[in-house]
Formats: sequence, structure tokens, C-alpha cells
Amino acid sequence: MRRPAILLAILLAAMPLTAKAQDLLVFAAASMKTALDEINAAQTVLPPAQVKISYAASSALARQIEAGAPADLFVSADLDWMDYLDQRKLLKPGTRSILLGNRIVLIAPADSKASVKIAPAFDLAGLLGRDGKLAMADVAAVPAGKYGRAALEALQVWPSVQARVAQAENVRAALALVARGEAPLGIVYATDAAADAKAVRVLDAFPANTHPPILYPAAQLNDSKHPQAAAWLAALRSPAAKAVFEKNGFTMIAPHAATN
Repeated sequence: MRRPAILLAILLAAMPLTAKAQDLLVFAAASMKTALDEINAAQTVLPPAQVKISYAASSALARQIEAGAPADLFVSADLDWMDYLDQRKLLKPGTRSILLGNRIVLIAPADSKASVKIAPAFDLAGLLGRDGKLAMADVAAVPAGKYGRAALEALQVWPSVQARVAQAENVRAALALVARGEAPLGIVYATDAAADAKAVRVLDAFPANTHPPILYPAAQLNDSKHPQAAAWLAALRSPAAKAVFEKNGFTMIAPHAATN
């Protein structure tokens, strides 16, 4: 077996779903799980059982698609990984748009007594204590980690905490580290904090001007042959889906405002 084939076999084996040929296969950023599961359960384009959604870091999903994973739709947590696929001609022309916006926040376990106002040069290292770690998604590849690092750099805080970052494979894994009390602080999306509000609490939100805009583009993949792929993607903009996204803390981006 050639090396690319071996790589694809490994990637597909790691996918957390089993999809039949007639199933619609959606690859979506991990931060979308709570909202997208609810939307899928209620949508009418296809029976929910015929829609398989694989959640992971946008970087991991994009690389799986590049390697040949048979996804129909992709929703990324940043523009970079959608651009990555676009540059490789893997998106169906005319289907890409920006769907959602989000924010990043600093969180602590729900029972933490920590308090802070995020500002330039704020004492994040001091908040971590002597041995505490800062939970973040991979700061080199995963969108949530990249946004968080950009914010800390803009605030001139990154050098003081860089060596104390506990990097997770995706933002939900970073959330779990804080929820379990394994890290005293973490940087996640506001929507993730809301999804586990019993276990974590938000200390403060990072100012929007400290990091690139947090935008979620969506598109159909070029190799998708599923007859309902376009309709299911369009249904993510329905009033019912909009209500779910906004309930979970996302901002809906109007189609006319979406740019590639």
C-alpha cells in the first residue's frame, strides 16, 4: 500500500463515526457540537439518523479532507483552514459563505474564587499560581488556540505564560481540562463555556480588537455527491437553526455580509 493510502486509512479509522453510503457526512469544528447536534435533531431535510457529524479541530478535519475523507460539508472555526481547502480546489464553487461569529473568553472551574479584568499586561501568570497550567487548544494549528495566542500577544502577556500552556487537541478538550479541575484557567470560545456552565465560569471576555475576527465559514466539498447536501447546508440559515445558534452564544452572519 502506498504511503498516501496508508495515511488515509489511518485518518478514516480515527473518525468518530460510521457513515453508510447514503448518509450525509458533515465535518464541523468541535466548538459547534452542542448547537449542531440540536439543530440536526430538529431539521427536516433528512432524518437525523442519516446525518453523521464528525467533530474535531478544524485543522484535523481539513487535513482529513485533503487526504480524501469522503465528507460532504465542512464548517471551520476560522478562515485559514477553509482557505487551505479552497486553495487546493476541494470546495464546490459558489457554496462557501461565512455562517457564524464567536468570542473567546478566559474561564476557571465553577468553584474558583479567581477574578480578573482582561487588560494590557494583566497578571495572568499570577492568576495561575505557582504550578497552574493554562488550558488552550493547540496554539499553532487549532483556531481557538491561535485566537487565544494572538490575544495574549496583543495584550503583552504571552511571554509570561507561554511555558505554562497545556495544549489540547481541540477547544472542547481544553474546556474539559478546566471543567475537571486539572487546569485553573483556560481560553475557550464563549459558546464552549456556555455549553458547560455548571462546571466552568467565565472570568472575562477578550476584547475583539486583540485577535482576528472569529468567523465560521461553511461550504460543500467538491467531491460531494449527496443530493441533499446543499439543502442541509442552506437549512443552517433557517430561523429555527438561527435561534439555536444564538441560544448557544454564536452570532449569525447574514449571507450578504459573508465574504470568502
